[in-house]
Amino acid sequence: MALLAGFGLLDCLLFIEESILANKVMTAAQAVAQIKDGMTIGIGGWGPRRKPMALIRELLRSDVKDLTVVAYGGADVGMLCAAGKVKKVVFAFVTLDFIPLEPYFRAARQSGSIAISEIDEGHMLLGLRAAAWGCPFIPTQVGIGTDLMKYNTDLKLIDSPFDDKQWVAMPALKLDVALVHADRADSRGICQVKGPDLYMDEWMVRAAEKAFVSCEEIVETSFFHAEQEARAVYWERCMTTGVVPIPGGAHPSSCMPEYGVDMGHLKAYAGSVKDGGWEKYFQDFVACSQDEYMQKIGGMDALKKKKKKSY
Repeated sequence: MALLAGFGLLDCLLFIEESILANKVMTAAQAVAQIKDGMTIGIGGWGPRRKPMALIRELLRSDVKDLTVVAYGGADVGMLCAAGKVKKVVFAFVTLDFIPLEPYFRAARQSGSIAISEIDEGHMLLGLRAAAWGCPFIPTQVGIGTDLMKYNTDLKLIDSPFDDKQWVAMPALKLDVALVHADRADSRGICQVKGPDLYMDEWMVRAAEKAFVSCEEIVETSFFHAEQEARAVYWERCMTTGVVPIPGGAHPSSCMPEYGVDMGHLKAYAGSVKDGGWEKYFQDFVACSQDEYMQKIGGMDALKKKKKKSY
């Protein structure tokens, strides 16, 4: 305690709190254990790009169900639908890009087994921002004159108090948990995204009560002291609940500039709808540890070879 001599009581308490709570590193299982039935979860990334797939696989192995999923979706949403984890999906799209319609999400929609709220890409951003800012909604002109207003009862038309225009009220998308993937992080929750696009991950984190971030590597805090590294940090560490180091944790989606999309794997995944179904894919690639999974896909060396072939 001699180190604290000369400091006030509040300073001492803050120092002790920081020392005790600073280490946010945890396992995927510890992160997923905080997701409960009926929660609303936001999943970062964009289609087949920088999805927290290792965390999704951990969630698939859990008993959690009746989730509302908010996402610019890809295989993450499809897998959760296939496993019967989903009650409702709030989405702007669910796609693998080169395979336009995510096959298991498509099957869930066609069977009527899930509820949906289809919105514009901009709507979702506004909904996340409203939640982050503590607003019940944000007004926008997006959607006026389209069938979104006809088929999505979550969207409301409101009169402006300042002119004679009507506006679409996009409600806040409040998240219980956000799951995102980053390039690197420190043990205190500073997270860095170095890829070509942040997508909406920052707002997923800010809209959530808790945010769990998987990352390619853990670095010392001093790593972020360099200006060029600090520029790729987009949210405060206090927003990060837990950091889960998982090299290759975005596979089969990309994590540029580390590695690209594994199109071969996603093609095989999409084909599993017909070739033995979800159970076969689950047994092959989900019902295993992360280390076993990486061995099955050829390890990090195989992933990094895809860097020049993707986007």
